Amino acid sequence: MKTVLVPIAKGFEEIEAVSIIDVLRRAHIDVVVASLDGSALIVGANGITIETDTNIHNIHADILDMIVLPGGWDGTNALAEDANVQRLLKEMDAKGKYIAAICAAPFALHKAGVLKEKFTCYPSVEEHIRIEGYQDDRAMVVEDGNVMTSRGPGTAICFALAIVKKLKGEEACKTLKEGLLATYCDASV
Repeated sequence: MKTVLVPIAKGFEEIEAVSIIDVLRRAHIDVVVASLDGSALIVGANGITIETDTNIHNIHADILDMIVLPGGWDGTNALAEDANVQRLLKEMDAKGKYIAAICAAPFALHKAGVLKEKFTCYPSVEEHIRIEGYQDDRAMVVEDGNVMTSRGPGTAICFALAIVKKLKGEEACKTLKEGLLATYCDASV
């Protein structure tokens, strides 16, 4: 079974985190939700509380197939400053494992030095990363090497489906896409 880590911190974007966790679990992917400080309950940007599975200190890159960062400015800044998240991102990249981020979270990838040339993010966040390579063509998901990025809450289901396609294949993605009525996701998903 594929294993994906979704680290969350206070101020994470709930739509993104829950969409990713839900869609991946529907695809029978083992999703581990981790806190940065050992707290079992993390409050998102809009006051919704999520219960985590573990502390990120307990996670090693060797057991992961992918790490996926949800956005939300406060949560993103915490991910960008957390030594364990930054270590895992660098280890995952060095091993050629998949890395993904949505909304503001590509900033945390940039901070770790793992963001590739082409990326997308929530509009205006690119100003905190770099303008070069920013894909503002309204693509829901941008892939470059082992890194996937997406734009924000409205693209979260399509982003999660692209992750399913990457980890479980075209047929699993198609079946899930139809079941979720997510036919609006572009052809690349």
